[in-house]
Amino acid sequence: MRTPLTAIGLMSGTSLDGVDAALITTDGIRVFHHGPSLTVPYDAPLRARLRDILDHAGSLSPDDADLLDAEQALTDVHTQAVQAVRAKAGNTPVDVIGLHGQTILHAPGRTWQIGNASRLSATTDLPVIHDFRTADVQAGGEGAPLAPLYHAALLHGHATPAAVLNIGGVANLTLMTKSGDVLACDTGPGNALLDDWMFRHTGQPCDFSGTCAAQGTVDMDCLSTLLAHDFFHKPPPKSLDRLSFHQALEQISTLSVQDGAATLTAFTAAAIASTPLPEQPLHWFVCGGGRHNPTLMHMLAERLSGTVQPVETLGWDGDALEAECFGFLAVRSLRGRPLSLPATTGVPCPMPGGRLTCGGISPAGRRL
Repeated sequence: MRTPLTAIGLMSGTSLDGVDAALITTDGIRVFHHGPSLTVPYDAPLRARLRDILDHAGSLSPDDADLLDAEQALTDVHTQAVQAVRAKAGNTPVDVIGLHGQTILHAPGRTWQIGNASRLSATTDLPVIHDFRTADVQAGGEGAPLAPLYHAALLHGHATPAAVLNIGGVANLTLMTKSGDVLACDTGPGNALLDDWMFRHTGQPCDFSGTCAAQGTVDMDCLSTLLAHDFFHKPPPKSLDRLSFHQALEQISTLSVQDGAATLTAFTAAAIASTPLPEQPLHWFVCGGGRHNPTLMHMLAERLSGTVQPVETLGWDGDALEAECFGFLAVRSLRGRPLSLPATTGVPCPMPGGRLTCGGISPAGRRL
């Protein structure tokens, strides 16, 4: 057995709300300890800059001055998150950082995350594993989702078939079958469309507690139109970009704010329920921001067979799960273990990934 390492995982999701950071101790197969976690939010100006970059990423060059300036600001928030977790952990020795970065573009054959690993390593004095998705994409995989192997590690010993459903800006699921096989895919929109709808019409960043959607009525004709998107005719594994369904906001533009919110919430739930799976889960464990939306959780319970519960029922922290995942994957990367499988991203064979940047050294002094 290889010596477990202590890692800080960092995740900045497609909701563009901030940096999640979490400390875990793992050997890349099992998790031995869940440490503290937290979120450092982006301020409004940085969030607006990142959204503008995301909207125009297809036409940007990697050396664009505004892009590099925003990347530096984003990286500095990641540094704040690392230092805050270290302080919260009582200065527990840390071996490595797993930096996912901020995805600004995800399309067939291309994935692009920003975040300066060298700067983060230098400012924290820690080695950084980053660029988790490129190897998978270059080998012919989708490059996403990458959480399934972490979900599978956490699900070990639980009744199967079971699914972990992550509802962030985009929604994705991991299925562990009765035989222990791991399958995964993006299912469709998560919170991103609803967030954009609410911001456009109310100035609020999201539909807090699903209140607006609960006051509306689902437009079934609009919902049918949304579900006719080509993405839903593709078999898993499959992935998508935050903006893959952005035309939906125009397709429902004649609806009231409440009916639009209800229809977009139903779109997320219906897309998840329509995902073809070889086995129907006995249990659906939900993480990500979507689990805080009672209206969405109710719609999921209506459409899915099996129980639908937040991951907290398993003792997990649903707000920290993705950050923990990239700490876990950082250790797997150091050990040369696969980060993705044919049944999770469509890559031809189990695929290692990630790159090591050492602008700093591990204060734990362990051999990585």
